[in-house]
Amino acid sequence: MKQIIAGVVALMLTAANAEAQNPSPDEIAARNIQRRAVEAMIWAMPAVNTDLMLQAMLTSAKAKVNEIVFWSKPVNWKNQTLTPNPDSIYFMSFWNVKDGPIVLEIPPAQDGAIAGNIVTAWQMPLEDAGPEGADKGQGGKYLILPPGYKGETPAGYIPLQSDTFSGFALLRSNLASHADADVAKSVAYGKQIRIYPLAQAQNPPPTNFADAYDVLFDSTIPYDASFYRNLDRVVQNEPWLDRDRAMIDQLRSIGIEKGKAFDPDRKTVAILDDAAREAHAVLSQRYDAGFPAINPGIRWFPAAVAEMVKAASDGYADPNAYPIDARGVTYTLGFTGIKRLGTTQYYLMANKDKDGQPFDGHVTYRLTVPANAPVRNYWSATVYDRETHALVRNMPSASRASISPGIEKNADGSVDVYFGPKAPEGKESNWVPTDPARKFELLFRLYGPEKPLFDHSWKLPDVEHVATTAGGVTK
Repeated sequence: MKQIIAGVVALMLTAANAEAQNPSPDEIAARNIQRRAVEAMIWAMPAVNTDLMLQAMLTSAKAKVNEIVFWSKPVNWKNQTLTPNPDSIYFMSFWNVKDGPIVLEIPPAQDGAIAGNIVTAWQMPLEDAGPEGADKGQGGKYLILPPGYKGETPAGYIPLQSDTFSGFALLRSNLASHADADVAKSVAYGKQIRIYPLAQAQNPPPTNFADAYDVLFDSTIPYDASFYRNLDRVVQNEPWLDRDRAMIDQLRSIGIEKGKAFDPDRKTVAILDDAAREAHAVLSQRYDAGFPAINPGIRWFPAAVAEMVKAASDGYADPNAYPIDARGVTYTLGFTGIKRLGTTQYYLMANKDKDGQPFDGHVTYRLTVPANAPVRNYWSATVYDRETHALVRNMPSASRASISPGIEKNADGSVDVYFGPKAPEGKESNWVPTDPARKFELLFRLYGPEKPLFDHSWKLPDVEHVATTAGGVTK
């Protein structure tokens, strides 16, 4: 009897192997869509990331292209962009040069300063703005030119040749503190920014500002078939770049083709859903594996991989390098591109504690920021949702910074920052709340980073799990 059963099982396995080796035309087509859709998501991440923010601006903030959306206070959790800074005042302009060049005017750094980045639809940096940007704090008129522009560039402008019709400018108005007066001063300074068509430069129209504070502005990445609808919008509205022409047939095979409607049937939508989940798993696995650490033996790592930063800042000029995988991971975590990383700001991330365990919202942790942090402006430590990479929903605050009100220092000048579901007794001013039901990650910002960070004479230590008691914190 056992021999008969074994024989039947063997025949079934043989038949299954034969079927796998000889798939039907429908199965081959489905597999083709699946694998190409996975690669499309990884490749398209920065452009879809941009489009998601653009759609949130249009629908949630009620702003228009070539206007400015801003947050009149430091952002709270309703700003569901990827890893936003809750210790700055945000101004953003989603520009489009299809009808001609656009002028973005940055005020001189006198009563304030801008830390700005101007990027294409693919988040390739065109230029930085502000004291560490092309205007060097003197203020300037950045002239964004359409792809293939052949007209003259008038004197007195900083020309930026874009290879896409659209993009955005992320303009942070620096904040001296969270005091109401300093917030109001930062907002007033940022409202000196202007954007207008070059054709109207002789008599610029007023710039419209739309306040998005306390508006649910959700641009988190959807890991399902809807991602490909955003991608289709990018393909329809932007020119093909020479470096990406290999994707034309790849996208056509999943139903995305310039000049044609993207209308997948129910079966294809199911395949795209599966592909998006697989791409998410691939990107998450790479992130979980960790980027190269800034200091050996410590888990903090730069938020962007060096090879991707170099390639993007050079406009992908090296014909032997195109780090699509690293770029894909990077733009699941954040947004914008920086031309001169390490001048205005530098970002370190951690997703595990000193013992190599993922951060858990029901546990209490401590980060000791050593004295004499190497910053000209400020440092901050911010909690983000590990799954979405956005601010944790429904939390009353998200960060503590050297400019936070009431932040307490230790006797040696160091600062202990606590992360957990409840503030340790007596540590409320140095505490960042976490959701006990969520995993989280940390981003440490250094604004105006200085030499000791880069020569490694100042090191940010690992985050440690601590026990809390009714009397406070135990080691």
